[in-house]
Amino acid sequence: MKAMFKLEMWKNMQDKGLIFWTFILPIIFTVLFISILTSTVNDEVKESIITSIIPGYTVMFVFFIIIAMGTSFLQDRDTGFVARLASTPLSPIRYVVGKSFSFALVLLIQIFVLLTFGKVVYTVTIEQPVPLLMLSLGLIAAVVGIGLFISVTIPTNNMGIAITQVIALVGAIIGGLWFPLDTMPTVIQNIGVFTPQYWAHDGFQQAMTGTLSVPDFLRSIGVLLLYSAIGLIGTIITYPIFLRRAKS
Repeated sequence: MKAMFKLEMWKNMQDKGLIFWTFILPIIFTVLFISILTSTVNDEVKESIITSIIPGYTVMFVFFIIIAMGTSFLQDRDTGFVARLASTPLSPIRYVVGKSFSFALVLLIQIFVLLTFGKVVYTVTIEQPVPLLMLSLGLIAAVVGIGLFISVTIPTNNMGIAITQVIALVGAIIGGLWFPLDTMPTVIQNIGVFTPQYWAHDGFQQAMTGTLSVPDFLRSIGVLLLYSAIGLIGTIITYPIFLRRAKS
């Protein structure tokens, strides 16, 4: 498992596309949209917009790592690596966990960089850092769980990219990451509360402004861990299919 983690981390560090999607593009989007949306508003409204955009875009862009996860698993499958691995003492669980930890570490660094960028450049507040860290770990668990399930079920890389874009972009819209959810139609609001993006963004915002209560924290992190559990269970159930495709 340790060797798998090191191998995957080395591959991630060599992947310029992953670096672009993880760090460069989110910062570009953040600066661009804050500039556009705050150009004609007063300081109070500007602060509110910034406090929404920084965690909103952080939450949105963490989901794009699913593309890299899918690509990595498909490469292992199609090059025969997974098939050869099946004949070694390394169990599928250790293989999956080793790869997962590498992507989880990338996400943790990504969240830290984007929130630090917001604090340094836009002086956003982080009043409750410990709950924010725990929510970040919950978000990472949710994304990795969902990403694993997608990675072992998709037949092609293009399908993985398409599914990830739907999850990331549609989830961002109906989850209130682009626009306040209470300004949207009631049907969108009712659907939005079922997305992990909504709960992560809501928890992030409250933790940053210092208004996160214990019940709200437990509710947010509970939903994120539920998504993680669903993804992991789905991965366990569908992994034999992934293995059969590798052998064939």
